[in-house]
Amino acid sequence: MSTKSAFYNSLTAQAVALCDGEPNRLAKLANLSALLNLALEDINWVGFYFCEPESLVLGPFQGKPACMRLPMGQGVCAKAATTGIIQRVANVHEFSGHIACDGASNSEIVLPISDGEQVWAVLDIDSPLFDRFDEEDETGLRLWLAAVSPLL
Repeated sequence: MSTKSAFYNSLTAQAVALCDGEPNRLAKLANLSALLNLALEDINWVGFYFCEPESLVLGPFQGKPACMRLPMGQGVCAKAATTGIIQRVANVHEFSGHIACDGASNSEIVLPISDGEQVWAVLDIDSPLFDRFDEEDETGLRLWLAAVSPLL
């Protein structure tokens, strides 16, 4: 097991423990964004956006003030929400339609959160580093979310 894999296993256990016994989704998402912000290195923003018919609406997050609404047809978050596919972008400035809420962000990973049938939110993580997120990060965060999603 790689060091990164062990890190994400530990992070998953912490996240599950944070959610245990709490019925309120918003409270859980607030603590989960705080946990990720403390644990992940070289990030400058982490949070959730909730899906509405025409846009994504800002949810619990850690970082600088963010865009409160993102149009559903534009940007990395919207692509993850509409396709249901994780978006890992090494250089956001090369992503067609990228929405720059913070000009300091250079790479991004966005994971869709679904109830099994439809995407209801996305987890968005930004970094000031180019190519910050690799395949191990994607796998680790996908497994983290798979463990946490049923608890939301």
